[in-house]
Amino acid sequence: MVSIQHDGQLKVAAAVCFYIVAALVMVFVNKAVLNKTPDLPFTFLFIQLAIAVFLLRFLVFLSRTSIQRILPYKFELPQLDRAIAKKLFPFLFVGFIGLVFNTLCLANVDASFFQIARGLLLPFTIIVASLFTRTMPGVNVLFAASIVTLGFFVGVAPSLYPGSSAGAAKEPFKAIVYGFLSCLVLSVHAVLSKAATAHVTHSVVALAYWGNLMMSVMMVPCILLNGELDMLHRRLMSPEEDWTTFVVGSAITGVFGCLLGIANVLSIKVTSPITHMFSSAARSVIQTVLGVLIFGDIMTTYRLSGITLITCGTIFYTLVQTQAKPFGMAPVLTSHHDVEKQDEKLQAMEEDLEI
Repeated sequence: MVSIQHDGQLKVAAAVCFYIVAALVMVFVNKAVLNKTPDLPFTFLFIQLAIAVFLLRFLVFLSRTSIQRILPYKFELPQLDRAIAKKLFPFLFVGFIGLVFNTLCLANVDASFFQIARGLLLPFTIIVASLFTRTMPGVNVLFAASIVTLGFFVGVAPSLYPGSSAGAAKEPFKAIVYGFLSCLVLSVHAVLSKAATAHVTHSVVALAYWGNLMMSVMMVPCILLNGELDMLHRRLMSPEEDWTTFVVGSAITGVFGCLLGIANVLSIKVTSPITHMFSSAARSVIQTVLGVLIFGDIMTTYRLSGITLITCGTIFYTLVQTQAKPFGMAPVLTSHHDVEKQDEKLQAMEEDLEI
């Protein structure tokens, strides 16, 4: 009995650590590549998505061999069906727009400020979910959203108000707009996700495959319109160009982007939604510290206060939602990178709230 309980604790610890490490790797490697090649954001995303498609196909291949015994799930890919593609297109297109704004936001802000710039994701998700379900959130939910919203405005105050302290770090206003739009779009994406999973018989792998495949196709016009082919050609022709960061970063984020979807599944499978959200909060703290140590991010009073309020508000929201429903209720999962987790109605949005 003790051995079984010990195994269960090890699984929980392993899943949480796996999720935190995968999420941190995605943010920091993405940031390193975007710092090195800021003129190739969509090319970088396209390569990430293509690698994820390849890895999913490779996992399916492994599932048909004796290696399946050590894999957490049996991976199977869906048949490419036009009718299903048409049903999934609105969901995937919204997710694609959110991914684009998310990447543009990260390209223009410090890694430690990134979670502040996207701090309105929880309030927007609550508002959109209320409009879709035609239900009024409880007082505690509104209070949690208010704390998070306050954290956002405290964190971005130096950039929004010219009269703020001259010594405070001021982020580009366009980066805050990108973060704002990313939150708005991804909140709609979170609400649409439940219907989307029904179209693929609630298969996380199928939805991830469809998402990565279709979004990689959608990324091609962005590459052309942003003039990245010419820039890529110039960089390739330059003898002084160092491709190490771009190539290694693309490979790492492609692999970890795929693993992050699995990490989300494992995390919610062996833990609970509240445990997952606490691990997200821990990741946010670690992300802030590493941002200061690795990239030399400036940690001002505004930023620290904003991050603290956003994290506390998110944790309080999770506590409220957990108490409102039976603790062990299994959520419906979806998969996508700045990705993130769902239960029915509002609790269902946790996977998409990478705060």
